[in-house]
Amino acid sequence: MNTVDLTPLYRSSIGFDRLANLLDNMLRADTVSPNYPPYNIEALEDNHYAITLAVSGFTEQELDINVEKGVLSVRGEKTNAEQHNYLYQGIANRSFERKFNLDDQVEVVDASLDNGLLSISLVKEIPEAMKPKTIAITKGGNVLEHKEANKPDAKDEQAA
Repeated sequence: MNTVDLTPLYRSSIGFDRLANLLDNMLRADTVSPNYPPYNIEALEDNHYAITLAVSGFTEQELDINVEKGVLSVRGEKTNAEQHNYLYQGIANRSFERKFNLDDQVEVVDASLDNGLLSISLVKEIPEAMKPKTIAITKGGNVLEHKEANKPDAKDEQAA
C-alpha cells in the first residue's frame, strides 16, 4: 500500500479538514471496492444530479436511504427467508451498502424505484454568499482617503 503524506496540505490551507480527511480515508481504504449493485452518476443540469442504482429484486421496504455528515448511504436488506433448492443461482440475492460522499451544498431531493432502478435526485444549492457578484466601480479616490478627509482633525476638535 502506498502512503501519501498530507502534511503540506495541512500547513498551507485552512478549513479544508473534511477534504483532507476524505483523501486520507480513500487512501487507507481497501483497494478492492464493492461492485454490487452497479450504479450511474449523472449530471442532469448545472446543479442537478442523479444517482441510479440497479436494485432489481428489492422492494421499497427493503431499501434504506440516509444522509449523515455529508455521506449518502444506500442499503438493501433482503428479508426473504424462503428456502429454495437451486440447481444454479446466478441472480444476486444479497444485502448491500453503497456510500457516496456529498459536497456541503448538495442536498438529496427525492428517490424513486421504477423497474428495478433506484433513482436518487440531488441538487447543489449554492448559498448567496458563495455566488459570484459584480462590484460596481465608482469615480473618486481611495475609500480610506475619503473617510479620513471627512473626519475632523484633532486640532479642529480642540478649537471647537
